[in-house]
Amino acid sequence: MLFTAVIQSASASVGILQALAITGAVEFDMAFPILMGIGIGASLPVMLSALGANTNGKRTAFVYLIIDVIGAILCGTIFYTLNAFIRFGFMSMQMSVVHIALTNTLYRLCVVILLAPVIGVLEKIVCTIFPDSPDAVAEQQDMDRLEPRFLTHPTLALNQSRMVIESMAKKTQESVKSAVTVRREFSKDGLKKVFDLEGIVDRYEDKLGNYLFRLTSTHMDDKQSAQTNKYLRVLSDFERISDHARNIGEAVEEINEKKIVLSPEASKELSVLEDAIMEITRLTIESFQNSDVKKALKIEPLEALVDDLCDEIKSRHIERVSRQECTLENGFVFNDILTDYERISDHCSNVAVDVLESGEHAIHAFHQNADYYETDEYKRYFSEYKKKYAI
Repeated sequence: MLFTAVIQSASASVGILQALAITGAVEFDMAFPILMGIGIGASLPVMLSALGANTNGKRTAFVYLIIDVIGAILCGTIFYTLNAFIRFGFMSMQMSVVHIALTNTLYRLCVVILLAPVIGVLEKIVCTIFPDSPDAVAEQQDMDRLEPRFLTHPTLALNQSRMVIESMAKKTQESVKSAVTVRREFSKDGLKKVFDLEGIVDRYEDKLGNYLFRLTSTHMDDKQSAQTNKYLRVLSDFERISDHARNIGEAVEEINEKKIVLSPEASKELSVLEDAIMEITRLTIESFQNSDVKKALKIEPLEALVDDLCDEIKSRHIERVSRQECTLENGFVFNDILTDYERISDHCSNVAVDVLESGEHAIHAFHQNADYYETDEYKRYFSEYKKKYAI
């Protein structure tokens, strides 16, 4: 077992045993326990390959070990118990190359026959050792809502889809918050969380997108078709927001690896911008979840302020680089982070448009309504945000 684990090859171990058998020094009572040990040792490279894998990857690797260990215990117990009573005559038989190969094959076949009926038990064992994370459980519960049989009832399918999109929206908000947190205080666990959340949101977008596209091929009235199209746009915006959060995580990883240090002024300005980004993300998620038109109207003034903040911060950073207070390398990664924050606010604005267009409000699609920018309401919100997030 240990020898096979060290060389990480069951085939090589069996080959070495076959080479020894050619000398006539290997008998069956020696070969059989060696073959069982080889089976267990062969699980090591499989388990090593699962380092850093997801939960299902770890389960798949570990069940390999469980099968070989239980198989050796069962086969060994049955075989040697029978031998104690029957006294098999072939125990002292000299093994040839063919005998080694045939014994190994028969042993593996016996393990399959013995353990095939208890596959469910093996599954429970590895699921107990490697339980699902709360996020995985919640994700599976959400995906279970997308029942294909609901597609023949568009109203029901749309209601289920909305609940799943709301869960996706929460994950999106969490991804932005995690990206901001890891930017302010780097940690490998925090960075992994950003990447994991982006993967989760991607899966939501993929499954929801497929489900809604299938729904478009069913018979729906105009209102249902419009709602389906809105959901497709919204989930795309949420997915893009999480992509930009991941980009920020990658930029932060680069900062950490290259030991880049931002100036105190740059860090302070970035923190103010991040506070604005977290607020616009929160307003976007809450306005969508509650179809809150009032909150949606606050998003566009805040998005405009974020654009202004990004432009101002970029100008200030260029001045710092020109005064050699920051390096050119700092400038590139700093600019990338600002761009991603700006794009996040743009997608928040897109979601706000959809909320306004679906609500009973006098103002629809304010991106296309220049008058909104001249209203007292818009100016008041913009002024409040400008004071709140002054740099």
